[in-house]
Amino acid sequence: MEKVVLAYSGGLDTSFCAVYLSKVLKLEVHAVLVNLGGFSKEELESTEARAYALGVCSFHVLDQEQQYYENCVKHLVFGNVLKNSTYPLSVSSERSFQARALAQHALSLGAKYIAHGSTGAGNDQVRFDSIFHILIPSIEILTPIRDLKLSRNEEIAFLESHGFEMNFEKSQYSINKGLWGTSVGGKQTLTSNEALPESAYPTPVSRVGSQVVILNFEKGELWQIDDQKFESPIEAIKFLSALVQPFGIGRDTHVGDTIIGIKGRVSFEAGAPLLILKAHHLLEKHTLTKNQLLIKDQLSLQYGNFLHDGLVLDPVMRSIEALFSSTQEKVSGKVTVELHPYYFSLIGVESPNDLMASEFGSYGEMNNAWSERDVKGFSKIYSNALSIYHQIHKNE
Repeated sequence: MEKVVLAYSGGLDTSFCAVYLSKVLKLEVHAVLVNLGGFSKEELESTEARAYALGVCSFHVLDQEQQYYENCVKHLVFGNVLKNSTYPLSVSSERSFQARALAQHALSLGAKYIAHGSTGAGNDQVRFDSIFHILIPSIEILTPIRDLKLSRNEEIAFLESHGFEMNFEKSQYSINKGLWGTSVGGKQTLTSNEALPESAYPTPVSRVGSQVVILNFEKGELWQIDDQKFESPIEAIKFLSALVQPFGIGRDTHVGDTIIGIKGRVSFEAGAPLLILKAHHLLEKHTLTKNQLLIKDQLSLQYGNFLHDGLVLDPVMRSIEALFSSTQEKVSGKVTVELHPYYFSLIGVESPNDLMASEFGSYGEMNNAWSERDVKGFSKIYSNALSIYHQIHKNE
């Protein structure tokens, strides 16, 4: 039997693939779960048990959490990256890194095939396929659901016909958990005017009232929350996620242009990412120069688009990351945030590098660096070019 490495998460799509590849295509299925921080120990154990029950030959977990943070999440924070000013690229950013790990594993096993459970309508198919074409062009890609054009109900019917039961209600929603948030897709996200029901989100809203937290950044990375210091920013992100998700913070629906050229919607639950990005951005407003902020805003848009479109291996990404990293030397300090059910408020910052230092003046109140004559002269020179233009074009 020929070997196939299957990108496996334990959901409906990859469960279908596991059975189809082994029972129909008669392949030796090696299920691989690339863990980027979205699975607990118990979830991994139950996913492994499920994989073997479906008939896979082997099951492996590739722990890529640290690599994912260092090579992706850190740069998303440094760049304050939000796709279409909304989506923190929670799952979009994961796929290329999962594909890289899968490609290396397929090579080590000597597999003839590599498979994933993407449909023919989304972005993931391009992200997986493109990485595989770049890194392992000699290994054939199998995509049963895309090739057979199956609906979720047809997948469930196939599994039932082979003696496997699925949680039908849960299977109505495609949920992908990761370190940088959770995406949720369902029948409502296939429309333009419906919202997901409360029950579709993984974390129920249970908190009432408000809570103040202080996020402490060191050179752009989150290392401390209130008085608790963490061994790594990864642990800080996980702690913050557990803290804010019960508030219902970070829920939204992103609408954007897919790689294949159609519009798409996806809902998400990403309380910690949104909180970190907004707090980090506020700290940067106090500690970076005007032109540093300006160039970062422009590159953030490009970086998010490139990452979303699966271009993580393009050398331009390393160039943008180098600039992002170079701006973080002075981005240290505390950001105070107030949490409420379904929203949060940024209160303010404390930083030794705060450029809004009172000794240089107070906006709208007083200044210590110039005289009124300086401002009069500056204003006249500042407006001179447009003054000439409007005197010549008086009729416009």
